[in-house]
Amino acid sequence: MYAASSPPAMSAYSPPPTMSASILPPVEFFEKPFIPPTPSHPKFPDKFKRFTAIIIVQIVILAFGYGFLGAVAYFEYLAPSHSVCEFMVNHPGEVTMIVTLIATVLSVTAATLFTFSVKETLRRRMWKPISLIRLSTGVALAQGSHILKRQFKGLTILTLFIFAMLRLLTAGWTTLLTPTYFMWPVQLNGSELDITGSAFATMLQEEFLANGLIQDSSFEILDIGATLSGVIAAGYTFGLPGTFNFNGAKYNMSTKGIVPTIESFSGSDGVPNANGTRLGFSGGNITVNTGVVPGSRASARIPQGFSTNYSMSQQGLTANVSCRAIDSSQTQYLWNTNNSYVIYANAAAASNNSITSLRLWNISANCGNNTLTSYEYVTMVDANGNTSSSGSGFLPSVVCLGPMNENQTCENLTIFTQGFYKYGFLKASVCEVVPLLTTVRADYSNEQISSEVISSTSFGPENAELLLFIAAVARFQSINSQGLTSSTIGDTLYSIYSSTTIGYVSNNLNDTQVYLELEDYWRGVVEFSATFLRSGFMATGSFPDNIIPNNLSSPVTGTMFISTIGWTRWAKDSPTYLLATIPLTIISILTFTCASYCMVEAWKEHQDRLAEHRAHVAHQEYTAHHGRLHHRANFDVSNTLHLIMACAAGDLALQPFSKDGIKKNEVKMVCLEESQPGVQPIIKKFVAVPDPAQCQSLRDGASP
Repeated sequence: MYAASSPPAMSAYSPPPTMSASILPPVEFFEKPFIPPTPSHPKFPDKFKRFTAIIIVQIVILAFGYGFLGAVAYFEYLAPSHSVCEFMVNHPGEVTMIVTLIATVLSVTAATLFTFSVKETLRRRMWKPISLIRLSTGVALAQGSHILKRQFKGLTILTLFIFAMLRLLTAGWTTLLTPTYFMWPVQLNGSELDITGSAFATMLQEEFLANGLIQDSSFEILDIGATLSGVIAAGYTFGLPGTFNFNGAKYNMSTKGIVPTIESFSGSDGVPNANGTRLGFSGGNITVNTGVVPGSRASARIPQGFSTNYSMSQQGLTANVSCRAIDSSQTQYLWNTNNSYVIYANAAAASNNSITSLRLWNISANCGNNTLTSYEYVTMVDANGNTSSSGSGFLPSVVCLGPMNENQTCENLTIFTQGFYKYGFLKASVCEVVPLLTTVRADYSNEQISSEVISSTSFGPENAELLLFIAAVARFQSINSQGLTSSTIGDTLYSIYSSTTIGYVSNNLNDTQVYLELEDYWRGVVEFSATFLRSGFMATGSFPDNIIPNNLSSPVTGTMFISTIGWTRWAKDSPTYLLATIPLTIISILTFTCASYCMVEAWKEHQDRLAEHRAHVAHQEYTAHHGRLHHRANFDVSNTLHLIMACAAGDLALQPFSKDGIKKNEVKMVCLEESQPGVQPIIKKFVAVPDPAQCQSLRDGASP
């Protein structure tokens, strides 16, 4: 620091021997001495902290934006705690307000740092020659505005671009921070019973030998379940409701031969008794072995979510069914319905409303290789042995297992059927049923299971026992569906046709639609038989410790979709988040550039002041380069009053307000000059610079 002593008298002063007379201070120096203050920091300029803070704050904002974006990209999905998610759902307006406020604060902060950096940069740049159009461009940017000059397209485009980036900051932050609804996918895997292999065939054969094909405990399940499955499958095609319930699980239209592999959709939680598993299954809990696959993003917490859906790939079973009328030329289809007689007659039945008479039907069909298969049915008739054609119906069926001719293999079923009386609309027909092993995509949502076949393969020799069981269920269904006065199958065809067509069944019958109904019915029965089989062998207690052996298990894979709210990684074809960060990135780069320029200039000024200080300590005057010593008073280029004062203080001669005059003024070179330090009042003024080398400070010869 300097002492507060008065300057020495002029007569007492003599220059040191090392000083040259050409650099002696002027007389005014001794009359009104100016002693430059000691810099506050010997190494760094005073304004370094300001520009350093600008850069640090901008880096923090930029790091927050890209850090958030990187976290979303790394984890793919981000969701807050469940309580916060519920708040977001219940208060969407408040969430929008909070996000908008945060986006606005960040945007205003970044924009303010940018405009301040531009203002400081332009203030230092004006000590060098600059055209008025470039000066006005800098002033516009310092005010967060733009210029529109056709003759200066480059500057116009530049200011418009930066202006747009400033305005898009809030939109970018809002896009980046606004939470949205999305489905959080979680990979699942597990296992289920494999009914396609030879190991299961061996076990199924042992069950057949030990307990028979159809056990008493499963009678009601097969009777009602297979019927409902067929009825719903037949009606769904023609627009009737199609939800099928089995063992507490709800299937859309049909089971597609699957069993639930998701615990919350598995249905009944009852424990089957000792004889209630496998072929004796009569309902109960199904063993589910499906869990979450540990992912590479283990630190990302799986949210609780609002709802959960599943999409699983698992085994299924379906059938291709083709029904048609038996042509007289098809001699291989031998179908005999003429063997019947009355086995019971009660003459007094008319008076006590009891059964009048019963007729026994012996229905037979040639199942290939001259193998005759016959089923017996009993129907109620009147005292004369006749059946009412309007109130009663008879629809017998015969199921044949195996090939009907040399061109077929043992991979299908053949079902003969014909309607009588009320069901007389169904002619003698044959349905060829070809079961298929399938891979199914099962969707579990809204407490219902919907399945779609992805791929299928035909049965092989190892599936003979499985085909035998399906044939047994079809035979059981065909016999038990017929009662004394009506048939479930016949009533299904009759009611569906009547409810989906105009007119009576007997008039203008559409054979194609009837056969479509019959095909869907038998397909539903076949698919249900596979679901029943899987359910029985996967029921609790079917295997020790409820663990399916490896040779009997089939892998199950899929995805759990959790409905939640948060942030998800952008799609490859829609990089919305990346586009949202472009304005922030550009403004940050410009801010860093301006702040760095200011720091360099401040460092140069600081070095000049240190040199000036050292010169005065040695009683020497130091002449600074480029006028850096004169940057004493603050000058705000974004302040209109400061600009007016600088113009009024100088003798800047400009062209008048005409089109040509304005154009000439725009390219006129000017610079900002300041009176020498210590001289009051402080004067800053714009001066015209015909030659850029003439832009010097008043201290180098101009009058204040």
